[in-house]
Amino acid sequence: MVALTPLIRRSLRRAQLRSIRGFATASDAHPPPFNNRVRIVEVGPRDGLQNEKTTIPLATKIELIERLARTGLTSIEAGAFVSPKWVPQMDNSSEILEHILKHSIQSPVPITYSFLAPNAKGLDTATAILAQHRGAFTTDSDAPSPSPPSSSSPTPPKPSLEIAVFAAATETFSQRNLNCSIADSLDRFRPVIAGAKASGLRARAYISVVLGCPFEGHDVDPRRVASLATSLLEMGADEISLGDTTGTGTAPRTKELLTCLRAAGVRDEDLAMHLHDTYGQALVNAAVALEHGVRTFDTSVAGLGGCPYSPGATGNVATEDVVYFLESLGMDTGVDLDAVADIGEWIAARVGKSNESAVGKAVLGARARARKEAGASK
Repeated sequence: MVALTPLIRRSLRRAQLRSIRGFATASDAHPPPFNNRVRIVEVGPRDGLQNEKTTIPLATKIELIERLARTGLTSIEAGAFVSPKWVPQMDNSSEILEHILKHSIQSPVPITYSFLAPNAKGLDTATAILAQHRGAFTTDSDAPSPSPPSSSSPTPPKPSLEIAVFAAATETFSQRNLNCSIADSLDRFRPVIAGAKASGLRARAYISVVLGCPFEGHDVDPRRVASLATSLLEMGADEISLGDTTGTGTAPRTKELLTCLRAAGVRDEDLAMHLHDTYGQALVNAAVALEHGVRTFDTSVAGLGGCPYSPGATGNVATEDVVYFLESLGMDTGVDLDAVADIGEWIAARVGKSNESAVGKAVLGARARARKEAGASK
């Protein structure tokens, strides 16, 4: 059993005292000595849906994105400019990007929409669409707003856009997923990242199988991950998302990986964790990353997703589960848990999948019981 870290012990104690006493404790009057703001990157519309065999209508994907935008999320992975031969579910990503740019999607906070573009062709497709909608999105050169927009504002904030690439920490997985070596993949990514930055867009880089590879085993060298991360950051990537693609990561190996990255000079604020819950360790690994200083986590509503090149791996860790877990520790996600629980149940039914979020089902169950009790008391 993993011992509770000091941060988690302090957070749990505060939560217990608030629950027992019904009011804030003296320590709550002062800011905690750590950053308690956590950013959730919702990957359901892309990573969560990309492997579904039955074609999902464009209208359903757009409705999913629009529902998620109203929950307080600030980052949503919306699509991928990849070959429809290999990922047919992403074939309408151009229409999704155009919809985001042409329609003012209601949201209480500014949102960054991310699109995968693993090569120059994908970037060209994205930038051609952006060129037709100049002024419909913000860029890095735009001055920040002096204050966040009000949720009651009639005009939603303009979206920001991000281009993402994805590398792999093992040669075999790189060949299976990208059909090239790790070195060749980096050569492909360099102009993509440079092109994104030249267009005023954020650039994100995923590194898959950082805590275990389905072909080369669990012992992925953290130094190789660190080397990849530093190379991608030097190219101009704004953030590195570390993917436990197989869901076989453990607390000790997560700590070892993050320690190695820090030793290589990679800052905690440049990292995100992309966890799968195949062995039920996603939240444990999230706690380790949180204690280490990571404040960005990739999640998927209802736990949708998986990787076609990772046999046996189950879906991403559920957004509902991570939001509840983090908030219970005194962290601030800014995400409306009740709203996300409703979305998870809705999209799971739409794609014919079971809702894999334990918290989502619990929230819906508690709500149903409350309605039943309220009805019985009348």
